[in-house]
Amino acid sequence: MPVQPHAEEFRSPGSGANAAVGVLLSHGFTGSPRSMRPFAEHLAAQGYGVALPRLPGHGTTWREMNRTGWPDWYAVLDNEFERLRKDHDQVFLIGLSMGGCLVLRLAEQHGAEVSGLVLINPSVQTDDKRLALLPVLAKLVPSFPGISNDIKKPGVDEGAYDRMPLRALHSLSQLWKVTREDLAKITQPVLLFRSTVDHVVEPSSGRTVLSSISSRDVTETLCEDSYHVATLDNDAPRIFADSTAFISRLSVRTDA
Repeated sequence: MPVQPHAEEFRSPGSGANAAVGVLLSHGFTGSPRSMRPFAEHLAAQGYGVALPRLPGHGTTWREMNRTGWPDWYAVLDNEFERLRKDHDQVFLIGLSMGGCLVLRLAEQHGAEVSGLVLINPSVQTDDKRLALLPVLAKLVPSFPGISNDIKKPGVDEGAYDRMPLRALHSLSQLWKVTREDLAKITQPVLLFRSTVDHVVEPSSGRTVLSSISSRDVTETLCEDSYHVATLDNDAPRIFADSTAFISRLSVRTDA
């Protein structure tokens, strides 16, 4: 299946004083690396080793995505994490929306091998009661109209699908459940960005993360000038700068 031109993966090996640190970034549901590309390029410019993979079923067609599920998406990130661990002394995780849930799951599974997490509008649940019908709907209806381009900044396109594949959405709901059950295993430092106006993920997701994790080093930052895809929105420069400072603070220097 051909990959859309905007959906290419991005990697950088790292250079200079920050080369010992790797950063794994994950895009969100029905999106593609496009939503995280400026963030990844910013980190690469600082010398960090960077991996921004394309999750299976994304960046092609929503019909192909309906043939994938959360174990497929997770497996790609897990493989990238292992590669970064071999090449770098420390690895940080960054995730947008569903990507936030996936990197939380990685941190639950890998423990102290993860040096810290940056979460942007992480999705771990929904308040929409209609999704209780998903197990049935997913067998009867292939897709619903999509929710994409929730961006306040004019003229910006994240390149997400215009349809929401329901079988894939049902799988996402299963990822939410297993991740929520293990949130207490999260002890790593966490930097969480939450948009005050988000038309995709309800505030309850962020509250659940913050109230359930066991981390002591936790910072929540409100993005008051961005909607859901804050990495492409007006608050992106601050997200990039604050995340770089977070990673720098937690990085173990070996060049002294």
